[in-house]
Amino acid sequence: MTTETTTTSEARGARKLFGGGNLRQFGILFSLIAIILLFQYLTNGLTLSSGNLINLVSQYSYILILAIGMVIVIIAGHIDLSVGSVAAFVGIVVATSMKDWNLPWPLAILFGLFVGMLIGAWQGWWVAFVGVPAFIVTLAGMLIFRGGNQLIGNANTVPVPPGFTTIGSGYLPEVGPYTGYNNLTLLLGLIIVIAVIWREIRARRVQRIMGSTPSPLWASVVKVVLLDAVVIYATFLFAGGRTGTSFPVSGIILGVLVLVYSFVTRNTIFGRHVYAVGGNKLAAELSGVKSRRINFLVMMNMSILAALAGMIFVARSVASGPQDGLSWELDAIAAVFIGGAAVSGGIGTVTGSIIGGLVMAVLNNGLQLLGVGSDRVQIIKGLVLLLAVGVDVWNKKQGRPSILGFMTRNRKSTPAPDEPPMVVPDSGTPDTARPPASMPS
Repeated sequence: MTTETTTTSEARGARKLFGGGNLRQFGILFSLIAIILLFQYLTNGLTLSSGNLINLVSQYSYILILAIGMVIVIIAGHIDLSVGSVAAFVGIVVATSMKDWNLPWPLAILFGLFVGMLIGAWQGWWVAFVGVPAFIVTLAGMLIFRGGNQLIGNANTVPVPPGFTTIGSGYLPEVGPYTGYNNLTLLLGLIIVIAVIWREIRARRVQRIMGSTPSPLWASVVKVVLLDAVVIYATFLFAGGRTGTSFPVSGIILGVLVLVYSFVTRNTIFGRHVYAVGGNKLAAELSGVKSRRINFLVMMNMSILAALAGMIFVARSVASGPQDGLSWELDAIAAVFIGGAAVSGGIGTVTGSIIGGLVMAVLNNGLQLLGVGSDRVQIIKGLVLLLAVGVDVWNKKQGRPSILGFMTRNRKSTPAPDEPPMVVPDSGTPDTARPPASMPS
């Protein structure tokens, strides 16, 4: 093997080590780590304390759930401004159903999801079949359901029973012998460690079966070691909280949703169709994609997740109130765009949105620990959002995906053995990728 080929192979291994082809997502992850370390230093270790991490997950899990639905909406080329109002409306409806109708709390949760589905179907019908832009439909929904929340609750708080609060303020219970740590949290961490190893082994096996060259073994080993080290460290932090508190139940719900929606967007026909509709609706329809059906399901899914987020918040607050859900849509949209989604649609990932949401959550939490006022926190969060999107737009104009792109780029721009060189047609060669504007008669 020549030196040039070896260098290219190492560069490809570095790229796959740091997130594969999605170098933008790696940059966001690096930013998250840098922010955590900065606040860990400025707060004298409070940021990564057990109590603060547990509170962080509990306080921001509902925003991250909204980000999961919002990224799918934005990938499809839409936006949803009603999620905060929908969450508040479902929260007051569910609280009222348990208080006045004596509905058992498990049935109340199912009832809340059903209400969210009906709201999503209503808004999805206007977007997909009537053709009203989602911005207008959800702006109207924001006003309608905010008013509905205040009408049903009469601008008062409505308490919820103790059993219902488990989904918002519950933790993994204490079971087994006393070890100084929460045993179920330790078990959860062990499962994640094994899953990381199994996923990497499976990915390399699939690459061999498909005939592609897998990343170098050293890259896979380093990647697994780094990820598992972070998981183990976080596991002991969560498990080492005061007795009765460990990993939040809302964090379990969030983790399950991340796994499910990551699989749906990457490995299902529906997920591929969402990207296709957002990237080029006309081309997707010509390929047989039913764009109306996709848009309808995307909007309905968003409202269902908004309903779930609203119930989790009410469960954590032990009551539903008229101020629930205010500005949640802005936080969810900010998380999605910081996570690498494109404003024009067709680009974005669930994982990237979660990382973007964590950036905003850690930033907000760290500034609060430092005693920064809420007014300045809002200003800083707005500047971070503007900077993140601005840097992404500037990089695309310059043809520079990220700093890692410079680090791993071959000086001679020699393509890797398994990557075909890019062919650029001459100026006189017609672009055959586009159909002619008109057919001669």
